[in-house]
Amino acid sequence: MASKTEKKLNVQQAFEELEAITSWFEKEEIDLEEGLVKFERGLELARKLKARLGEVENRVSAIKAKFGDLMEAEPASEEESFS
Repeated sequence: MASKTEKKLNVQQAFEELEAITSWFEKEEIDLEEGLVKFERGLELARKLKARLGEVENRVSAIKAKFGDLMEAEPASEEESFS
C-alpha cells in the first residue's frame, strides 16, 4: 500500500525532478548504472504525472457537468447581474 506522502503528488516538484533527470541525460558522459536508476525514476514520475493529469481532467469534467447550465447561459449585462 502506498504511503500517505506518495498519495499526494506534488506536481510541480515531480515535474522539476523529471526535468532535472532529463538534463542529466543531456550531459556528454553519463554513468550507465546511474542512468538506469534515473531512467526508471523518470518513467515512474511520468506515469504518476500522467495519472494526476487524468484525475484533474476528470474533475474538470465533473465540475463542468455540475455547473453546465451556468456555463451555457448567455452572460447577463452588468446592470442585470447586480439587480
